This record gives sequence, C-alpha cells and structure tokens, in this order.
Amino acid sequence: MRDTRRARLILGLLLAVALVLITVDHRQREDSLFEPVRSTAASLFGVAERAGTGVAGPVGDFIDTFASAPESKRRLALLRAENARLRQELTAHSLDRNRSAELTRMLGLSGLGGYRVVAAQVIARRGVPGFEDAVEIDAGTGDGVRSEMTVLNGDGLVGRVIHTSPTTSTVVLLTDPASSAGARLEGNNQIGVVTGLGPVAEGRLIRFRLLDAAAPLTAGRRIVSFGSQNGMPYAPGLPVGTIQRVEATPGELTRVAYARPFVDFTALDVVGVVVRAPQRDPRDAMLPPPPPVAARARAATPPPTTPPAPPPSSSSPPASPSPSTTVRGQGGGDRGKPRAARERPAGTRRQPFRARQQAVRRPQRSPHPRTQPAGPRTRPGGTRERPGAGARERPETREHDQAGERT
Repeated sequence: MRDTRRARLILGLLLAVALVLITVDHRQREDSLFEPVRSTAASLFGVAERAGTGVAGPVGDFIDTFASAPESKRRLALLRAENARLRQELTAHSLDRNRSAELTRMLGLSGLGGYRVVAAQVIARRGVPGFEDAVEIDAGTGDGVRSEMTVLNGDGLVGRVIHTSPTTSTVVLLTDPASSAGARLEGNNQIGVVTGLGPVAEGRLIRFRLLDAAAPLTAGRRIVSFGSQNGMPYAPGLPVGTIQRVEATPGELTRVAYARPFVDFTALDVVGVVVRAPQRDPRDAMLPPPPPVAARARAATPPPTTPPAPPPSSSSPPASPSPSTTVRGQGGGDRGKPRAARERPAGTRRQPFRARQQAVRRPQRSPHPRTQPAGPRTRPGGTRERPGAGARERPETREHDQAGERT
C-alpha cells in the first residue's frame, strides 16, 4: 500500500475505532458485548499456539544443546575432578583415623609397661640376606633408633631392628625362621624359645619350645617375652601369643607347641621402637584381658558342695528332747530325768542287751559281766528305749559290783 492521504485516513479511523472498542469493553467487563468474540478468538489462537510450540520446542532445544555443549563438557570435567578429590580425602581421612587408633593403642601398651618408644610407620616389605620376613620403617638413627632394638605395636611383640640408616631402619619379624626370642608362660617362670615358621605359615603360627619337658603345657596358655640384658634385642613382658596346640614329644627333653601371635603380621602399619626398656619387668601386666568365653566358663563352673547328710532312720521318728531333759552319752545313766523321757516310745521293739552293746560301742570282755543300769538306751536312729521287765534293774554302785565279782 502506498503512503497516501487516503491510507493515512483509513489507518487513523481504524485506530480510533479500536480505542473506542477497548474503552467500551473495559467499562463493561462482566457483561461485555465482545466476550463471545474474545472467547472464540482465544480458542482458535490457543490451538495454533500449542501446535507451534510443539513443533518449535524440540528444534529450539536441539539448537541450544549444540550451543551449550562446550560449557557442559567443562562443567562435567570440573565435577569429575571434584569427585576424585573428595574420594581421596575420604580415603586419607579413614586411613588417618585407623593410624591414629593404632598409634593410641601402641602408646597405651608401651605406657602400661613403662617403655620409651619412637613411633614409626611401615613403608615397605623387603628381603634381607639371611632373613625372609623383614619390613622397612621410616625411623632411623636421626630419631634415636639403633640396631638390636625391640619393635612392638598395639598388640605385642613385632621383631627387632637389624639395620639402620639416618632416615629408615630394617626390622626382622618374629615370624622369620632365623629369628628366635626368649619367652615364658603366663603366671609362672617356665621359659622357652619362640621361633618363626616363615612365609609358609603366613604369620598365623609360631613355634614355642618349652625347655622343661615335665612342665604342664596346654592349649589356651599365653606366652610373653622373657627379655634380654638391658632390654636388647628383646624387652621383657611383651605379649607374644596364645598356644593353639601341643605336639606330642615322648622321650625328648623339651616340649613343642604352636601359638597364634597377638600381632597381625600381614597388616603392619604403625609400630614403635623401644629406645629404653623399663627398670622392672612388667611381667603379665601387658597381656590383654582373657577371652569372654574362658571368663564365662570359669563363672559357670559351680563351687564344690558338701555331700548331703544321710536321712534319719525310717523305723521311728527321732525323739525331740524337752528343754528339761538332759541327754547324756551312750551307755550312761539317765538319773534325774522325768519318767516320760525314760519310757520307751510306742511301737518300738526292745533290743537284746548284747545287740544294744554291739550297736552302741565295742563290746568289752569281762569274766564277770556287769548288769547294765536301768537308764534308757539311745538307738542308732536317735530313739531311746527303756529296758523291759525281763532285765534286772540294779543300782550301779561299787558295792554291788564287788559283790557280783565275789559271787
């Protein structure tokens, strides 16, 4: 359309009509005359808008993906690096926590025995000429470590130092076949020698040879280090292991047993080098508490009980003496007692004189047997009986006895 006066007039007229219609529709919002027209137009144009969005949306997303691909790759690389860093920190934190726990246990054990130690960490496992089981630690002469010093950890005896350098040292383990240490049984002074079995046993067992073949040696006994002069190469009182089985060695001068060491030689990390041994042997103070099973077994063992008293005779119930009745020994008289205490209980048979004498005391032979007094007799079951009418009752006097002997 050309820009003429007519075109401008028509455009102005349409704008004026549009303003009038908008004004009228705004004033009559609820009951407007253009509401049906507006609803119909919204329905038609809404369908067209949804169709256009459904077609243009995927195309726009596809274009945005290609446009933001470099940025997404950069963010993905940053997230991967952050994830790796967090995992490394978590692993280091867990390792530091385990090492801190081992260091605490090692320092607690050394403090319990009065040892002065230098803490170190196992950095390598290496072979040494003449030895099969040896490790390298990160402590040397600059830290005060010397050869032939004892090495321990939080569980017990580990080994001894054989070579040193300014920053590192070589430790031969107790499980090495060429290593031997003096040891003794817990609770006594029975001594022996502990030797390793090498890589074949994988650190699970060590050999203990008891020098006294007559000494008792059973499974479950624990052994500690016997110690050396000035605590070198082995300090006294360190836990060594628990005996698992005893070998039968008939006719030999020593006894052989196999013990499980307290130290896990396959997972050594934090250790301590004893630079000064205690002045007094700690004996068994450094041993761990006994296993709960053994403690429960000892607690469950009943104490020795005394055998119950035999039941009284069932022939007749025992007589209960009254407070006024004086019970004398068997074979004595019962003078001065009430008549009820001297009478025989109902239903009790009278025993012959000889039978009562044999049941009560050993019979005595006499050329002139005496007549027993008329007092009641005490039966084995506790029943007292009075002699019957057939027995002669005579006073037990010296004159009567002499007359009977003369007769």
